[in-house]
Formats: sequence, structure tokens, C-alpha cells
Amino acid sequence: MSEQQRRHRHVVNLAEIPGDQMSKGSRFGYTFKGLGRATAGRGIGCTWYEVPPGRTAFPYHYHTANEEALFILEGEGDLRIGAETVKIGPGDYVALPTGPDTAHQLLNSGSAPLRYLALSTMATVEIVGYPDSNKVGAAAVTHGPEGERKLLVRNLFRAGESLDYYDGEDVD
Repeated sequence: MSEQQRRHRHVVNLAEIPGDQMSKGSRFGYTFKGLGRATAGRGIGCTWYEVPPGRTAFPYHYHTANEEALFILEGEGDLRIGAETVKIGPGDYVALPTGPDTAHQLLNSGSAPLRYLALSTMATVEIVGYPDSNKVGAAAVTHGPEGERKLLVRNLFRAGESLDYYDGEDVD
């Protein structure tokens, strides 16, 4: 459905958004629909996810700027959160404040698709830690004239690696 046929630019039905897919190896895979993006949301993000049995969408990670929340719609999962793993299912709501104590990963441990909403604040600068792989991600976005988010910077690197501030600069 085109933008002009919708009821309002800030209202969308899940069925009106085409799903995008991601898959990496046999462990990671999901389909997603950006509800917040489709409605020009700026402060609160919301994405619908569907994860096949035995897969997870993302590596174990934590955020330093954006707080997340999950609301489980259908299916079963094992939520690794901090040092614990808990079973989750339909109707469960999960708060994921920032920081390493709430590093998290949701695995579909059931036999049917796991469907959930992921909500988040939308800080324009974010640092993400990946404890299992010792990576750090840095990203920054800005907003375009129609409210769309535009990626300015996105880099992943090994934690502990750093360059001299003047590395690569003409210092003479």
C-alpha cells in the first residue's frame, strides 16, 4: 500500500509493510518489519520480528545509549539476559536497560516461529558491546527532511583496539 493510500502517515498496519529478511549461517536469521520507521517515529522505535525455530536474530549484546524492550506475541524463547537464561512466551514483556548487566540475546527454543515486538529509544549516537565476540559497535544517525533516519557512521572493531588520535593525519 502506498503512502497516499494509507489512513495517515503516522498509522500503519503490520500487513501493509513488506518484510525484510536476514540470514547468516545456520544460527542467525529473521524477518522484520520496521513499524516505527514506517510511521516516521523519531523518539521511540518499534520493529516486528519473526525468528524461525532454532535461530536467533542477533548476537549477545548490550547498548550504552538506547534502552530496549521486548513484547512476545507468539512462540517460545530462551532469553539470555546478563548471567541468567529465562524462558519467555506470549504476553511476556522484557525491559532491557542500558549497560553490560543487561546484555541480551533471544533464541527461538520452540517448534514454531517466535514473533515479538522490539521497542527502543532512538538515541542518534550508540555504542554496542558484544561480550561473546569481544567486539564494539559505534553508530551515529541523523534525520532527513521527512524524518527518515540517515546513517552517518557505523563501525565494528575489537574491544581494546585503538589508534593514536593523530594516526593517518599529516602531522608534518
